[in-house]
Amino acid sequence: MRSIRLALENYVDPLGRFNFLTYLRNSVTVTVLATLITLLINSMAGFALSKYQFRGRDGIFVLFIATLMIPISVILVPVFLVITSLNLYNNLWGVIIPGAATPTGVFLLRQYMLTIPDELLDSARIDGASEWRIYWQIVLPLARPALAVLAIFSVMWRWNDFLWPLIVLSRTDVFTLQVGLHSFAGELKIQWHFVLAMTVLTLLPITVVFAFLQRFITTGIATTGMK
Repeated sequence: MRSIRLALENYVDPLGRFNFLTYLRNSVTVTVLATLITLLINSMAGFALSKYQFRGRDGIFVLFIATLMIPISVILVPVFLVITSLNLYNNLWGVIIPGAATPTGVFLLRQYMLTIPDELLDSARIDGASEWRIYWQIVLPLARPALAVLAIFSVMWRWNDFLWPLIVLSRTDVFTLQVGLHSFAGELKIQWHFVLAMTVLTLLPITVVFAFLQRFITTGIATTGMK
């Protein structure tokens, strides 16, 4: 007669035969660094496109948005050639850098930063604040809800990314969790109870991040585009 119980060995046994901790470290490194770089670059672009008046500003913004219509399959080969020319093949930076600037992030932050009064920034300039200080100490704190939303999106994109790491990484010591699980499931005899247990563990970081930042989602999305 079959019994139903919590099979903890499905979580413990793979650690001895599956480089889970190595893949976990690589995934955490990629996710954290990529998210920080994404927040920095996209917030700078959003700040420039929302608070500075210069020729071609709207055209640049439209160009950013237009890139959303380009399928990822179209740019895989050119980006791969660039990565290999920079000697970033089999390097975690080859996974991190290509997606650092995202049109979705630029759009989200630019629309949110439009809601920040220009008079507040002008007052800071009158008081002698530099543009960098205005960006770092005024704009970023006020844009925290939008930054939190983008951080959630970025963590989900990077943590669950499979295709690009599969193309760029071929050494097992630099595999991310998604690629590592794929290689583990690719054996002649697939042990689904181990694969599914490891998949559950890969979902935990996303759940934690979402639970921590979910209170910012409604505020960030609801106020985006308001002016």
